[in-house]
Amino acid sequence: MAWIFFIPTDIPYQKNKQENPLDILKQRFAKGEISKEEFEESKKILKSDN
Repeated sequence: MAWIFFIPTDIPYQKNKQENPLDILKQRFAKGEISKEEFEESKKILKSDN
């Protein structure tokens, strides 16, 4: 039972929280996966869906 207390809190499977599409878009831009133009266009599309 004691090993339960030593499990790290940043385990990848704990990332099950629902991420906001805009947050995902920001992460992709920050990683360089999309250009500024793609980011801006996608952001407009996401904001118009609300």
